[in-house]
Amino acid sequence: MVGSGGREHALAIGLSESTSVSVVHCCPGNAGTSMVGINHDVSASDIDAIVSLSLELGVGLVVVGPEAPLVSGLADQLRAQSIPCFGPHSEGAMLEGSKLNAKKVMQSIGVPTGGFEIVKEQSMIEPTLDSFEPPWVVKRDVLAGGKGVTVTSSRSEASKSVREAIDEDGFALVEQFLSGEEASVLVIMDESGYIMLPPSQDHKRASDGDEGPNTGGMGAYAPAPIATPTVLTRVREEIVEPMHHFLRNETIPYRGCLYVGLMIDSNGSPSVVEFNVRLGDPEAQVTIPLIESDLGLLLLASASGEISEMEVEFRPMNSTTVVLASEGYPGEVFTGRKISGWDVQIEEGQVSGFVHLAGANFDSDGLLLSSGGRVLSATGLAPTLEEALEAAYQIIDGIALEGSHYRSDIGFRALSR
Repeated sequence: MVGSGGREHALAIGLSESTSVSVVHCCPGNAGTSMVGINHDVSASDIDAIVSLSLELGVGLVVVGPEAPLVSGLADQLRAQSIPCFGPHSEGAMLEGSKLNAKKVMQSIGVPTGGFEIVKEQSMIEPTLDSFEPPWVVKRDVLAGGKGVTVTSSRSEASKSVREAIDEDGFALVEQFLSGEEASVLVIMDESGYIMLPPSQDHKRASDGDEGPNTGGMGAYAPAPIATPTVLTRVREEIVEPMHHFLRNETIPYRGCLYVGLMIDSNGSPSVVEFNVRLGDPEAQVTIPLIESDLGLLLLASASGEISEMEVEFRPMNSTTVVLASEGYPGEVFTGRKISGWDVQIEEGQVSGFVHLAGANFDSDGLLLSSGGRVLSATGLAPTLEEALEAAYQIIDGIALEGSHYRSDIGFRALSR
């Protein structure tokens, strides 16, 4: 397994609990993955070293968590060595690696999404902004860890964001703002078929009430009630089916997860905000616990082009996760601080609560220290969303990390419905 975040800890837990999996090796992993698998001092960006280690260990499957190694061709090199890889080849990964590429694909096959303009010249900034109603959406066409997007009603801020993108990348995308409520659907697919996982909703803004700067995600819950059965039928027919038809007919078929970031308007019409080419973080932390079936077999089936032969069962439960972030996040963060109270678990009937570790590692004395922006997330699993949230907050309220912060309103849209 490649990666070191909370998503990778969730994957490692799910894989370690799979009867089909004998051992989980992690590159580089974190404190959480070290408790359920074996960590290796190999960077997620070191493609050659990952391939060499996979051959040395004789692994039967490589699961790639983050997007950057996929864009860099990790899956291509693994498959060249006949090693199954859960994650698309480099060309397929450009659905996330290039927002412009994703927009052009959607445009060509009629997938609903917002309009957009490419801005290459400074002189075109103001006329382009004039052609869109505020708030303005400005995107860099690069991998930016979920933070390369500016959404603002400030004309000066929008103009500044476009100028900076042109200076950095040569051009910027200005997109139509889509109003409504966001949701995400993770689709496990290959050329033979696909499986839609339960819909989730992420909380991107740093502070309560969706205030503050964009982050990599401050919490999530699943299933998201905004994605009703009717909405999911439309998502399947209008987005997933056309994308699957397109991807299965490429020279090299897409194998892995297609993350469909949705905006659902007041009429229940879904449009695509973005595609990602991997499990989301923190969406993985709330969707993986809902998978009843053997996770190892599911991911291997996709990596081998045999997903159509899988029948997947899901737990009829609600799952939620609340992210604890370091002081300063999503800006410059303080790390190396002691974390206490993180190893508490809840098991009360059908209610459970536990921690997914992310930016955290053990020191030589066995103390858990913060090492990144998003340090951990407290996850609750229960028959109702309210019970799942109560379990998650009970755990996170007992964790001590100097200067840390978290949102206290995860799931507020669902609770108000």
